[in-house]
Amino acid sequence: MQSALGVPVRWLDPDEVDEANPTLAPAQTLGGTFCAQDGYISPPRNVAAYTVALIRSGVEVAEHVAFCGLARGGAETSEGRIDAGLVVLTGGPKLAAVGRLAGLRIPAGGVRHQVAVTERHPDLDPARVPMVFDLGAGLYWRPEEGGLLFGMSNPDEPPGDNREVDQAYLARMRARLARLVPVTAGLGLRRIWAATIDYTPDHLPIIGRAPGLDHVTVACAGGAGMMWGPAVARAAADVALTGSSEVVDTSELGLDRFDDAGRSRLATDPIALPFPERISPS
Repeated sequence: MQSALGVPVRWLDPDEVDEANPTLAPAQTLGGTFCAQDGYISPPRNVAAYTVALIRSGVEVAEHVAFCGLARGGAETSEGRIDAGLVVLTGGPKLAAVGRLAGLRIPAGGVRHQVAVTERHPDLDPARVPMVFDLGAGLYWRPEEGGLLFGMSNPDEPPGDNREVDQAYLARMRARLARLVPVTAGLGLRRIWAATIDYTPDHLPIIGRAPGLDHVTVACAGGAGMMWGPAVARAAADVALTGSSEVVDTSELGLDRFDDAGRSRLATDPIALPFPERISPS
């Protein structure tokens, strides 16, 4: 699929994987996909860039103001009515609650996601470490400030807003990482955090007009976060303005793909981290 869309991705045999990723313990894989043009960005730097763009564009950001529901020609908030010809409903892990305020059933939820960053080590220079996904374990890693950033999601984690660090699961993932990237075995951790990340039952984004409300667009990254965030934002803006987007075909990504129980007619994204495949009834 990636090749058909023009992405210069190729399959690597085990020996080629080891050559492309010298920090990886040898003979650990049956192969893998690799795209030399892939990269990653710094989320704080990206948010700062968005902030500058908002200020330059004259966008008004109303912090600590709650959305209370749709109104004719706009939206009701905790600080009063806002007139708007178009409305985009977002909310990340809280999107289902936002949808209920708008009279919509949106099958999106939240679950804990953990990230840690190791101390620095010369073997973790970005020239030696591509971004890697260990899909079966729900683990990924990439260079970060001279060390290694790694993130993880527990497939047995129930949906919810838990933002405490699960030390037992962190230790389990650290042990797996140490087997795969031996240099990390003796490294301390510089930062650890846990947060609630959004997800959908099929782990795909939601981008589409709300049923029966042509002036309302619903947008959700579906757990991919910063990796899809800028593209989802652009596609959602396009759909809100014109009904479609040249970024990606959004015709299958609307709310109409879900039944009343939140089940999707689309196959689950095979590259997603192992988030739940059900939505909490709350």
